[in-house]
Amino acid sequence: MSWGFQNRLNKILPNKRAVMLAIDHGYFLGPVHGLEKPGETVKDLLPYTDSLYLTRGTLSACIPEDTEKPMVLRVSGGATVLNDLANETIVTSIKEAVRHNVIGVGVSVFIGSDYETQTVTNLAHTVTAAHDYGLPVLGITAVGKELEKRDGRYLALASRVVAEMGADIVKTYYCENFEQVTSKCPVPIVIAGGPKFDTIKEALDITYNAMDQGAAGVDMGRNIWQSEYPLAMMKAIHSIVHEKYSVKEALELYENFTKIKS
Repeated sequence: MSWGFQNRLNKILPNKRAVMLAIDHGYFLGPVHGLEKPGETVKDLLPYTDSLYLTRGTLSACIPEDTEKPMVLRVSGGATVLNDLANETIVTSIKEAVRHNVIGVGVSVFIGSDYETQTVTNLAHTVTAAHDYGLPVLGITAVGKELEKRDGRYLALASRVVAEMGADIVKTYYCENFEQVTSKCPVPIVIAGGPKFDTIKEALDITYNAMDQGAAGVDMGRNIWQSEYPLAMMKAIHSIVHEKYSVKEALELYENFTKIKS
C-alpha cells in the first residue's frame, strides 16, 4: 500500500492501538439522548480519542473546520430503527469522503441476515474504491436487533468474512472466549460498546478483557457519551487502551475525576 494509506492507517491505530469515538448513531436512531448536539457532545472528548467515527452530515454541520482530530466516515446506511437495519446500501461515495478530508471510511455488514449478500458486496466494492484513493476501510460486523448473534462462533465467522472482503480494520462485539475471534482474524479488531451498560465497570471490563485477548482498541459511543460523566469515561477508556491501566486503576481514575466535578 502507498505511504498515504499507511499514514492514514497509523492515525487510526497509533502504536497499533485505537480509541475511536462513534457518534454516527443519528443515521438510524435520530436525535438519540446524548447526541442531540453532536458538536457539543464531542468538544471536550476529542483530546482522548484517536479519531471520530461519524456521518458526513454530522461532520459538515457540527464539527468545526479547524478541528485537527482525524475523521473516519460512515458510508453505508439507508434504513432506520423503524425498519430492517440490515437493508443498507452505500450512501456516501469515496469521492465525497475524499472531499471531506477523512482518513478512512466504514461499512456495516449483516452476516446471516436477508441482506447478507447485499451488505458484503457493499463492503467489497467500497474497499476497491477506497484503496484507489489510499483510504483504509473499517468493516463492521453489525447485528441490528438480533443481539443473540453476539457469540464467539458467529463473531469469528462475521469478522473473518469482513477481513476476507478486504477491510483493513474490523469492528465487532466482545464475547466470551474473544481470543477465538481475534486469533482467526488477520486484521486488527476494535470492539463496539453496543447499548449502554448498567454500570461503568462493565464497560471498563469489556475494554480490558478485549485488549487482553487480542483486540487493538475500541470504537465506543453510547457507553461514553451517555455516561453521567462522559469526559471521565473517555479518560478511563483511553487509560486502558493506551496506558495499559487495569480496570481497578481506570475505575479509580474515573471516580477521582467525578469527585472533582461534583
